[in-house]
Formats: sequence, structure tokens, C-alpha cells
Amino acid sequence: MRRVPIEDAFDLHSFLPRDVAAALEEYLREASAAGFQEVRIIHGKGIGIRRAEVRRLLEQSRDVSDYFDAPPERGGSGATVVVLKRRGSTPAES
Repeated sequence: MRRVPIEDAFDLHSFLPRDVAAALEEYLREASAAGFQEVRIIHGKGIGIRRAEVRRLLEQSRDVSDYFDAPPERGGSGATVVVLKRRGSTPAES
């Protein structure tokens, strides 16, 4: 699998369905380790299959404190905002 840059948003559109779980798990772990407190997962609107899969994976993740639909200006139902559990550090400024 390819390395994914750790930013505050993660777009799943370019991943094959079979790769989504592993990619999301790695992203959440790395984002949490980098000190992000909140990230946005972009899964798209479609018919809701990928959104449901993302929500199921978030429920199982040890790095996730909470999640909710993104506000309209950040993707609405096509994205999920994830609140990560605190690790004590903040992300480096770019």
C-alpha cells in the first residue's frame, strides 16, 4: 500500500473498496500520533455504502473519541468529522 501524507482531511475516493479499512486505520493512527485533535474523512455522498463502512470502522477504532457529519461548508453528508483521542502533542506547522 502507498504512504499517505498526514493532513487534517483524508479523501477515500482514490482507494479501492478492499483498501479502505487498512488505509483509514493507518491514517487515524498516524493523525493521532501527529497530534491532530480533529480530522475530516471524505467518503462521498453516493448511496451511503462507503459512509456506513467508515462509520463502522470509526466505532471500532481505539483512536476515535467521537464523530459526526461534517457541516455543509466542509462536505455535509459526504464527509465525517472525527474527534481523535488526545495524545498530548500538536501537529507541526507547515
